[in-house]
Amino acid sequence: MADRFPILSIGCIGLAVLLLTACQLSMSEGRIVQADVPRVESPDATDAQVAQLVAGNQAFAFDLYHRALAAGEDGNLIYSPYSISLTFSMLYAGAQGETEAEMAQVFYFLPQEAQHRAFNVVDQRLQSLGEARQSEAGGASFELNLANAVWGQRGYPFREPYLDILAAQYGTGLRVVDFQGAPEKAREAINAWVAKETEERIKEIAPPGSVSADTRLVLANAIYFEAGWDYPFQESATADGPFTLLDGSQVTVPLMHQETRLTYVDGEGYQAVQLPYAGQVADMWVILPAEGRFDDVQARLGVDLIEAMQRDAGARRVILTLPRFGFETSLELHNLFKEMGMAHVFCPALDFEGMVEGGGLCVDYALHRATITVDEEGTEAAAATMIAVPVERVEDVEMAVDRPFLFGIVTRETGIVLFFGRVLNPVFA
Repeated sequence: MADRFPILSIGCIGLAVLLLTACQLSMSEGRIVQADVPRVESPDATDAQVAQLVAGNQAFAFDLYHRALAAGEDGNLIYSPYSISLTFSMLYAGAQGETEAEMAQVFYFLPQEAQHRAFNVVDQRLQSLGEARQSEAGGASFELNLANAVWGQRGYPFREPYLDILAAQYGTGLRVVDFQGAPEKAREAINAWVAKETEERIKEIAPPGSVSADTRLVLANAIYFEAGWDYPFQESATADGPFTLLDGSQVTVPLMHQETRLTYVDGEGYQAVQLPYAGQVADMWVILPAEGRFDDVQARLGVDLIEAMQRDAGARRVILTLPRFGFETSLELHNLFKEMGMAHVFCPALDFEGMVEGGGLCVDYALHRATITVDEEGTEAAAATMIAVPVERVEDVEMAVDRPFLFGIVTRETGIVLFFGRVLNPVFA
């Protein structure tokens, strides 16, 4: 019997789903089997370990961006590095041998115990930001919801230590289903959970045929982000205007306008601006390459460029033009991760003995989906963090985002990159 274990992950937002399959076949279907341990509310992780996890997430975010481009992604792009990393971190808890080593290298994961404790710290810090906050500049709301879920085959002998990690560090139990006898019913349950946790933005993460009688385990993470701007754009100031594509042609799109004091940097070949969300707990960074410099700036995109951007940024009064935009992306991660050096995670490799005695599980497909909508009021999507240092004001600057640009959504406290992407054409898909 062929082993199958698709991973599907989407961000809405950012939702990630991993499906594992094997040949083994007790628990009652429909209930959640929770390890007899509560979630650790104060994980024993050092500040250095948490900082290392955050730095690794940032490095992974840019590695994946460049790998996606090399694989032929040639349009708009949005993805959630945090959602993908967290879902694979839950998988990592059951990995051993070369599989474990390759995952640690690709995702910049810490050694096992430190990894899960540090992720628990970051995840709970992000959860704490999810309460509605009121902005001093207009009363806009801020919402960040994160959820993890695991579905397991009824009667399958998962190791108790693995379930303990899921419960203690990721706050999730095992939802018992019968993949073997009723895969379609299980698929519908997974999609229903996804739709609920993403506010119906993503209604189907597991398409027909993705869950089969061979499926044994599904791990999922969903992130829903919705926030108003701390400095909203006035809808009355929005007007149609030209946006120049990479090939020099133009499309007409709604262009938003505002003049506001913002954190801004004029870097080598680019401009960048930080747009704070309600309560200033998260920001969108917009990076606008100079005319004719998009490929150059994109090629340099990485931790060094971001650190230089943060270091040199300062407070300026910015005359800003930004298009409304909204789109979604689907990334098939299977081949991307193989090219990044993670071959042993995928079938026919069977190195997940930490999940079940004798192993027998593998990953054979990966998909990531993300969606974002940006308008005058704010953003609906998922997020990650970068920090800017204000300096003294100098003369006003103008930044007209009327050509392809890069963006990232970040939370200030954690530094985690939850979403990153680019806009080549802002026409709403």
